[in-house]
Amino acid sequence: MSLIGLYTRVLQLLGKEARLGWVLAIANLLLATAQFAEPVLFGRIIDVMSGNLATGALVPETRSPWPLLAAWACFGLFTILCSAVVALQADRLSHRQRQAVLTSYFEHILQLPISFHTGTHSGRLMKVMLQGTDALWRMWLGFFREHFAAILSLVVLLPLSLYINWRLAILLFILCVVFTVLTTLVVRKTYGMQGEVEAQYSDLSARASDALGNVALVQSFVRVDAEVQGLRNVSGRLLAAQMPVLSWWALVTVITRASTTITVLSIFTLGIYLNQQGLTSVGEIVMFVSFASLLIQRLEQVVNFINNVLMEAPRLREFIEVLDAVPAVRDRPDAIDPGRLSGLVEFQNVSFSYDGKRPAVEDLSFTALPGDTIALVGATGAGKSTAIALLHRAFDPQSGLIKVDGMDIRGLTLASLRRNIGVVFQEALLFDRSIADNLRIGKPDATIDELRLAAERAQALEFIERSDHKFDTNAGERGRMLSGGERQRLSIARALLKDPPILILDEATSALDAVTEAKLNLALDEVMKGRTTFVIAHRLSTIRDATRILVFENGKVIESGTFDELVNLGGTFAQLARAQFMVQESARSAISSAVDGQR
Repeated sequence: MSLIGLYTRVLQLLGKEARLGWVLAIANLLLATAQFAEPVLFGRIIDVMSGNLATGALVPETRSPWPLLAAWACFGLFTILCSAVVALQADRLSHRQRQAVLTSYFEHILQLPISFHTGTHSGRLMKVMLQGTDALWRMWLGFFREHFAAILSLVVLLPLSLYINWRLAILLFILCVVFTVLTTLVVRKTYGMQGEVEAQYSDLSARASDALGNVALVQSFVRVDAEVQGLRNVSGRLLAAQMPVLSWWALVTVITRASTTITVLSIFTLGIYLNQQGLTSVGEIVMFVSFASLLIQRLEQVVNFINNVLMEAPRLREFIEVLDAVPAVRDRPDAIDPGRLSGLVEFQNVSFSYDGKRPAVEDLSFTALPGDTIALVGATGAGKSTAIALLHRAFDPQSGLIKVDGMDIRGLTLASLRRNIGVVFQEALLFDRSIADNLRIGKPDATIDELRLAAERAQALEFIERSDHKFDTNAGERGRMLSGGERQRLSIARALLKDPPILILDEATSALDAVTEAKLNLALDEVMKGRTTFVIAHRLSTIRDATRILVFENGKVIESGTFDELVNLGGTFAQLARAQFMVQESARSAISSAVDGQR
């Protein structure tokens, strides 16, 4: 995207504020025209005071300077008031729209698929959101406060100066040409360099966020010095990329100032000569010196404008790229909300691949009746989690159909589908909010009695009641104020509170001790009745009572049946079962031997 295209997109993001933007643009046009009254009237007053009549199409003929002075005061008052109103409204517009776009961006990234977030660091997304919206705010504010007025001033100034005295106007044209050529060269030189600078900023943000998110690991492995040094190295590369850009723009400033000084001297030199030839008046010379001063000011604003656009371009480009990312999984135009489902789930020849080469799930077919418990077993990477992710549309299959209650899940709205599915992840995911707030994610209007019941059934009520603030206790960032088992029990309570017809348990009891796991399994057995449940388990003892067990290998189901049927089959599942139970039996024997030895 070119700089002009990028800036056009920035203005398009004004959205509903565009109408006010047009009003401010018209006000800027009036300001750009009115501000030239001052040098014109100043020059004519000097001509009147030196004995020349103030004539011309721009100024009525007069022998007294007082009407001209009164007109000057009126234009000055108009300019001051209009500038104040434009500045105030530009501020308000920019602040309002920044918050609107920030909220829209935040909603957008929350709707992007898990695959997007898996490959994109959360620290980078936060940096893109905050820096991108700040850059938009600065662009909007600068555009309506001075950039647009500066550009319009040049458009008005050059024809006006030609009309008044084309000979002196040539010098102003030369200054503009020099500035345009110089700025174009510097922009071309630094455009790619600034992109490298922003890439280093992204690395800096991601590295700092990564270290802070794993502060326990950093401290336990004595990595503080190493992480700080790594951040210093990124900062060093950032400065090394930034300094050449700053040097080029410093050169532009120096040459622009030098060019304007030469222009003013040239106006005086040519003006004196033309005055001696009777081709101009002293007032016009003073007028053109004022024009030159005004032109210098506007050119500096244009330089700042181009510099700002160049500096902000990589941030804005990153922001717009994320904003334009189209979710791979989204609602169809004709998607429906079926209300509460009964829980009949059908996979029909479903295949899915992450990279388009190796299938993660291949030709998967099975049916789960309402109330069934389906266990998915297999080695890591066998396709169990992918199959379940396809059910709640974290991804869509490349081929085949997934149906719930006889309806293709792609024909249902995402919100309605996911309202009918409760998920307990292997890693308990909690917000940095109170326990009550975390539980109410499953049911926002849940009463305190409902919270207590769900916590009790998930074996979580005891530790909640033990804390000082009960359900108002803060869980901490990612639940760090709680133990792993406590986090997992809250995650289960949250799913129970949601009361979905379809329940997914992804190693839901992996972080629990044996006693708590036994209690929780009893509660889960009760909760799972009448509900279609999918259990991803590595500990086979937790799925003895499953209606059916699907054994995955390389994305395919290689065995299917009940626990006893698969053990009697003597295949892969039977080997897994024997290996696990032999390890458990060995552990129990070792413990008994150690106890006997102590006796």
